[in-house]
Amino acid sequence: MTTEIKPLTDQDVPRLQTISRQTFSEAFGAGTPAADLAKFLDEAYSQEQLTQELHTAGSSFYFIYQDRKLAGYLKLNVGAAQSEPMGDDTLEIERIYILPEFKRQGLGKSLFEFAVQQAKAAGKQAIWLGVWEHNLPAQKFYAKLGFSQFSEHVFPVGNDPQRDLLMRKAL
Repeated sequence: MTTEIKPLTDQDVPRLQTISRQTFSEAFGAGTPAADLAKFLDEAYSQEQLTQELHTAGSSFYFIYQDRKLAGYLKLNVGAAQSEPMGDDTLEIERIYILPEFKRQGLGKSLFEFAVQQAKAAGKQAIWLGVWEHNLPAQKFYAKLGFSQFSEHVFPVGNDPQRDLLMRKAL
């Protein structure tokens, strides 16, 4: 099996929209009212919004492929692009999603290791992320990778204020 991680371009936005909507719905759909989920997907994952994010200074998107099949994606932020003000010595993993049929194959860990490489290459001292309070498997995964909780914030999904735990790992 071959794994490849590639940066996105404007041509990738339609595929980014599809995988974003699918993976977010699978991860959060059961715990979110349908109207709130639909509103969030329409706003956060419109092609216009994703194109704007792709062009935001300090943000970068990557697709991960397994045997040339799109398996997931990653969004990283530095500086002012971070979703919370964490300073210039940190890198945020804002989104890390793997399609269900590719889970438990080490691809999430590959994306995490790629993010760490990007952070170290940029001279960052720490990497951080937010994880939904009810996503226990993800919390355990991040703890196993050396993350620990340091704060929390509200992540609105439509009109549903959900709580994310903020986790950090020193590099």
